[in-house]
Amino acid sequence: MSLFGDGLEAAVQKAFTRPAPKTAPAQMRYLVKQLKGTRAVAQMLRISQRTVERYVKNQIRKPRPDLAARLEREVTRRWQPQVRARARQRAATTGGIVIDTRARIGYTAPIGTTDDARLRHLTVALPPQYAARLFDAQQAGAADQQLQQIAAEGLKEMYFQDGGRRAGSLEEIRFTDIQHIEFDL
Repeated sequence: MSLFGDGLEAAVQKAFTRPAPKTAPAQMRYLVKQLKGTRAVAQMLRISQRTVERYVKNQIRKPRPDLAARLEREVTRRWQPQVRARARQRAATTGGIVIDTRARIGYTAPIGTTDDARLRHLTVALPPQYAARLFDAQQAGAADQQLQQIAAEGLKEMYFQDGGRRAGSLEEIRFTDIQHIEFDL
């Protein structure tokens, strides 16, 4: 995925009520149940159907590193879809989202002021409309650049323009050299 996309996904995963299966056989059984068969799981993971069956029966317990990563990613992506949807809905309608970032942030400003990017550590609560835009863009398959742009617009309005109370012609914020970004619902 991407830095911003992974951060959004991690924020949603904090809402999970139970941990996802950890062992390869348990993960494989979960996927077989979700996809209703071993053939679909085998095609998705690019392994043989017999290998899937052997994992389900605990005949194989330790997958290769590349298969373990694919297995983990697919289980996490499908784990607790209703909890995931509720967390996104709550953030997009009532709660909003908190961005904690340490990045070099530059902006375009009026002549006579500095527009040099400088390292800032910001923790800013964005209103629900920005959370909704971020999640909608993520579900539509938006690239990291588009997610950055939405987050930058939210930071511009809420931090740099203080929710519209500060006058100024701050036109654009851009993230460069992002060292840390975390989202919290």
